[in-house]
Amino acid sequence: MGRSQETFGKREREQKRNKKRKEKELKKLAAKDNKITLDSPGMMGYVDEFGQVHAAPPEDVDREEIKLEDIEISVAKKEHIEVDPIRLGMVTMFNEDKGFGFIRDLESQDSVFVHISNIKAEEIREGNKVQFEIEVSPKGPSAVRVEIAP
Repeated sequence: MGRSQETFGKREREQKRNKKRKEKELKKLAAKDNKITLDSPGMMGYVDEFGQVHAAPPEDVDREEIKLEDIEISVAKKEHIEVDPIRLGMVTMFNEDKGFGFIRDLESQDSVFVHISNIKAEEIREGNKVQFEIEVSPKGPSAVRVEIAP
C-alpha cells in the first residue's frame, strides 16, 4: 500500500486555510445582514426650525407662518461707477537699468507696475508726477501710456 503524499504539516495548513475561509465568509454574511442604509428605520431624523436634528418628530407648537413670497435671497448689485481712464500718480521707484518701476496712484493709493516700453514721454525718475492709464495684464494691473503730468 502506498502512503499519502500529504505530510502532517501540509494537512494542518490546509485545514487552517479552510477554517479561515469559512470564518471570513460567516463575517461577510453577518455584515451583510446588519448593514445600515439610508432607508433603515434608525436613519430617520427630524430637523426643527433652528436647524437642529432630532430623533423624534418635533412637537406641534404655534409657529409663525412665513409666506414664500416674503423670502428674499439675493446679492446686492454692484453699481457701475464711471472711472476716469486717465489717472494721476507719483513714480515711487524706477530702475532704468532693468526698465521697470512702480507708480503710486494718487486717488486710490494703489501701487501699479510700469514697464519702460509703456512710457510715452522722455525719461521718468522717482518723484515725478505722471498721468497714465491702467490695463490688467495676466500678472496684474500695469500702467500704460505713461507721460509726465503737465
